[in-house]
Amino acid sequence: ANTLTLTQLHSYYPPDTLSLPSSGMEGDTDLQFLLVGGDLLKVRSSSWKKTRFYKLQEDCQTMWHESKKTFKFKQTFSIKDISAVRAGRQSEGLRKNTEEPVEGRCFSIIFKGRRKNLDLMASSEEEAKQWVTSLEKIIWIFNCLRKADKNSDNKLSLKELKDFLHQINIEVDDQYAEKLFQECDQSKCGHLAGDEIEHFYSLLTHRQEIDTIYGEYAKTMGFMSAENLLEFLIKEQREEATLADAHRLINKYELDDKAKEKQLMTQDGFLMYLHMPEGLVLNPTHKAVHQDMSQPLNHYFISSSHNTYLMEDQLKGPSSTEAYARALIKGCRCVELDCWDGSDGEPVIYHGYTLTSKILFKDTIKAIKEYAFKTSDYPVILSLENHCSVEQQRVMAQHMSSILGSALLTSPLGDQMPTGFPSPEELKERFLVKGKRLTKLEACFGPEETAGDDGSLTEEEEDDKEEEEEEKKKEGKKLKLAKELSDMVIYCKSVHFNGFQDAKDNLGFYEMSSFKERKAMALAEESANSYIHHNVDKLSRIYPAGTRTDSSNYNPVPLWNAGCQIVSLNFQTSCNDMDVNQGRFLTNGKTGYVLKPAYMRDLGSEFDPITLTAGPWLQHKTLHLMIISAQQLPKVNQKKTSIVDALVKVEIHGVPADTADKETPYIGNNGFNPMWNENFKFDVYVPELALVRFVVEDHDSVTDNDFVGQFTVPFTSLQMGKLSYPAIHMFTD
Repeated sequence: ANTLTLTQLHSYYPPDTLSLPSSGMEGDTDLQFLLVGGDLLKVRSSSWKKTRFYKLQEDCQTMWHESKKTFKFKQTFSIKDISAVRAGRQSEGLRKNTEEPVEGRCFSIIFKGRRKNLDLMASSEEEAKQWVTSLEKIIWIFNCLRKADKNSDNKLSLKELKDFLHQINIEVDDQYAEKLFQECDQSKCGHLAGDEIEHFYSLLTHRQEIDTIYGEYAKTMGFMSAENLLEFLIKEQREEATLADAHRLINKYELDDKAKEKQLMTQDGFLMYLHMPEGLVLNPTHKAVHQDMSQPLNHYFISSSHNTYLMEDQLKGPSSTEAYARALIKGCRCVELDCWDGSDGEPVIYHGYTLTSKILFKDTIKAIKEYAFKTSDYPVILSLENHCSVEQQRVMAQHMSSILGSALLTSPLGDQMPTGFPSPEELKERFLVKGKRLTKLEACFGPEETAGDDGSLTEEEEDDKEEEEEEKKKEGKKLKLAKELSDMVIYCKSVHFNGFQDAKDNLGFYEMSSFKERKAMALAEESANSYIHHNVDKLSRIYPAGTRTDSSNYNPVPLWNAGCQIVSLNFQTSCNDMDVNQGRFLTNGKTGYVLKPAYMRDLGSEFDPITLTAGPWLQHKTLHLMIISAQQLPKVNQKKTSIVDALVKVEIHGVPADTADKETPYIGNNGFNPMWNENFKFDVYVPELALVRFVVEDHDSVTDNDFVGQFTVPFTSLQMGKLSYPAIHMFTD
């Protein structure tokens, strides 16, 4: 979504009599970022990469940059000459002259006409995103205003002004708009220009909630001193802050130099702080790796994908290596490969007995290698559903060995038979194969010991023996297992599940089972404590039912509550369940690994999420929050006359006792700055397993509400005390 500010309106209506507000940075933080500017690396060739300082000039229409040479070279270009801003290494120049690891730091400014692209590199991915977001916003502002000003006279009539407001998703009552218009039309000439437009926008977008909280603490000549800010941090934000922290925030976010010199924070600086990481609802320390990564692998929830190759449905949708790239970039650490015999001796991946398209196995492994560790350094599990002949299984093994090289784990760590899993830390940037194995793992340290059956069925077929009889008839005969492929299965040997007691008595730690969602849900409901004990020293993988041909998903929360690690979802499908999954893995550096609570890692644990008896897991918290307002919600209905009727839902996902939801009333015809001031209260009994989901919807009295955006965060990653004032950045897909 985009925000307009007073200064931005000046940028299009800049008569000589106008001047920027005293701070020069009124309102929007993205605009403020551009006005301050910063160093970027300009890329022309592999050898010509030089630092240039870029900033938006005070007319808000011109970008200015200079070199770092003694004789400074200054140059400008107009915002109106920019065609697009593209994040990443999308231009030919960046692809040719930079390496893949800097993908997130790169962006290009594409100009209209014949002017060459401007290829740039920021010092961090966060900074690059800020440049792209800010530039796109100011370009959007120009486009909206130009469309509104139909006769291009740099003035807005009442009709033009209302058209403009429609574009930015706000509906104003005709009488109210006319009243404001007349109040601002000081010249009484029937149109607004310059100061009058500024005044109109100021009246329309005034944020009383920020005025209130700032006014309460701005006790030093109408501004916040460092002492005032410290009082706010301690009382409202509940931080263990010091005066030094307050000074740091003023120096970082206050952009009025005169105020900064006096160690004062203006309302603009305060607003900027509220929209930065220190003020957001997500604890900024949880954005990085903050958990112990030296625990055994099965002590973590692991972000996992089902039928990863599919872009759409399970019957006729396209298969693509791009689907693997997308899942891995989202932090997925377990991907699935359905492998079948292909032509010319090359195995392929697709959803068997369907019309889904096919991709080569070797191309898939190449894509996995390229994208595996872009988001996370921690291990990737390759879950093989093997339907191939022995000959093509050998080809599979050869491709994995040659493409993945030493990153592929082909023997246990250490020189003795392990008694438990290695940790994610020990397995950094390694690939593990999950599949059938002909022998026990002990065979790696002595004479080969046959495991009994030759692993003829894929585990999903084996788990669904009765239901899959028809498919097995189609195959005609059982499949044998190639030793070359079998030997690559180390810590994730697939076996059939015959009950918790059998698994405890007869299976090694590395022997794991896959469960269809229906069976897993039944076990989680009927035998939750036994399931938790099973998962203390073994891995469990859950996958969607075969009836989900539309690639829909199931609720992963009950399975996490039972300690299941690999709860696989269809990553290609945006839905509530996928939102919750992404929320679960939002923290800990988005590594795809989240440490389970201590009571789910203890064989003596009596924790049961259903009965919820007393124990260390019971840490009753009361969550109080106020939904105050929203700004610049995107339109979901593309009709020109459609305006969002916004409402907010707050959901708690966790053990059954914690599961709850509440919602605000809807605000009609206002997606621009709706305000609710609604108070909610939730009781949360097992906070370590709870997630909080904020959902914005467009109310519809006839059909289901339309989804606008959402944000899901683990309860324990909330910055307590910070729900009232900062923005919650919503994900719209």
